[in-house]
Amino acid sequence: MLRDRLGVDPQVLALSLARLSESVGNSFLIVVLPLFIASDFITGNSLGLTEVFITGLVLSIFGFVNSPLQPFTGRLSDRTGRRKVFVLFGLVLIAVASFSYSLASVYWHLVGLRVFQGVAGAFIIPTTVALVNDLAEKGNRGGSMGTYNTFRLIGFGVGPVAAGGVIAAGPYSLSFSPMATTLSLTGFDAAFYLAASTATLAFVLVSVLIHDPDVDPGGSGRSDPTGIAVFDRTGGQLLDPVFALGVVSFFMAVGIAVFATLGGIVNAELGQGPEMFGLQFAAFILAQVLLQVPIGRATDFYGRKRFILVGMVLLVPTTLVQGLIPDATLLSGIISGSWSMFLARFLQGVAGAMVFAPALALAGDIARDGQSGSTLSVLTMAFGLGVAVGPLLSGVLVAWGFVVPFAFAASLAAVGVLVVLTQVEEVITPSRSLPLIDA
Repeated sequence: MLRDRLGVDPQVLALSLARLSESVGNSFLIVVLPLFIASDFITGNSLGLTEVFITGLVLSIFGFVNSPLQPFTGRLSDRTGRRKVFVLFGLVLIAVASFSYSLASVYWHLVGLRVFQGVAGAFIIPTTVALVNDLAEKGNRGGSMGTYNTFRLIGFGVGPVAAGGVIAAGPYSLSFSPMATTLSLTGFDAAFYLAASTATLAFVLVSVLIHDPDVDPGGSGRSDPTGIAVFDRTGGQLLDPVFALGVVSFFMAVGIAVFATLGGIVNAELGQGPEMFGLQFAAFILAQVLLQVPIGRATDFYGRKRFILVGMVLLVPTTLVQGLIPDATLLSGIISGSWSMFLARFLQGVAGAMVFAPALALAGDIARDGQSGSTLSVLTMAFGLGVAVGPLLSGVLVAWGFVVPFAFAASLAAVGVLVVLTQVEEVITPSRSLPLIDA
C-alpha cells in the first residue's frame, strides 16, 4: 500500500531516511572543520602551508578520494550481490572518523581522517544508489531516484545550519547525579559526537529495514575491472551512453560548485553579508528538494532524455548570469544584486533537478541485472569529481575576472547539451507524450 501511495518501494524510503541521517552528520563538517582548523585546538607543523590551503585541502580531499574508488566498490558489490554490507561498513567508518575528530590535535590528523571518510564514502555512495535502482522498477525508477536524492539533499542542507548552532551554544556541561560528576564538552566535541551519532542512526536504519534484493551477482555485463566503458561498443554512438551521462553529470557538478569558494568575492561584489551568501548557496538545494521528486516521477511517464536535455540547456544561462550579476545595472532598479543571485541559484537548482535524478534513472534503465553498482557508480563518481574540481577551478579562474569561472562552467554545460543530443538515447518507451519538452 505504501508503494501505491508514494510510488516508491518502502525500502527505498527507509534507505533515503538513512542517507538523510548520515548526510546531516557528514555535512556538519563543511562548517565545523574550517572553524576547527582556525581554532586553538589544532596546532602543529603545517609544513609551510597556509591555513587557507589546509582548509581547502581538508574539505576537498573527501571528493578526490571517494570518487575514483566508487567504480571499484560498485563493481565489487555487483560481483558479491551484497550491497547492504558495503553500506554498513561505510557507515561504521564514517561514525569512527567523525568521533575521532574530537581527538585530533594537528593538521595532518584532519587530512588523514578525511581520507578515511573518503574511503567510507566510496563504500556508501555507489551501493546506496545501486540499492535504490535494484529496488525500483522501470515504472517508478525516476520517482525513486528523485525521492532518494531529495532526502539526501535535505540532510546536506540541514547539517551546516545545525552545526553552526551546536558550536555557538557550546561549551556544554553534562551532570551525572548518581556519580556526582560533570562532563564538559566544547562546541566542537559536541558537533563531532553528533555527527557520529547520525551515522550510527543510519547504521541502525539500514540494519533493520533494508534487505538485499534478489539479483544475479555479477550479471553478464561488462568485463572492465571498474565496469566503465568509454566508447560505445555497439557502434551506434561514439561514447558509451552511461559514460556520456557521467560526462554530463560532471559538467553539471562543476557548474554548481564554482560558486562555493567565492563567498568573500561574491559578498564584496554585491555588498552583502555572509548570511545572504548562505541563502544563495542554499537556493540551489531548495530547488532540488522541491522538484526532484515530481520531476523524477514525470520522467517515468514522459521519458528521461528530454528532461536531461532541457536541464542542460537551462544550466547554460543560469550559470553564466551569476558571473554577470555584479555588472547588471539594468536590474538594479527592479531587484537587488543579492536577490538576483539568489534567483539565479534557484533556477540553476531547477536545471540540476532536471538532470541528475533523470540521468541516474536512465543509467538504471540501461544497467543489466546485477550491474547497478558499476553502472551507476560512473555517474556518482563523475558528480563527486565535479564537486571537488569546481571550487579549485573557480579559485584559479577568478584571477582573470569574476565572470570567468561562471563563463567556463557555462561553456561546459553547452558541451553537455551536445553530448545529450548526440550520445544519449531513450531506453524505455514513454507512456505519455509531452510535446513541449521533446528530444
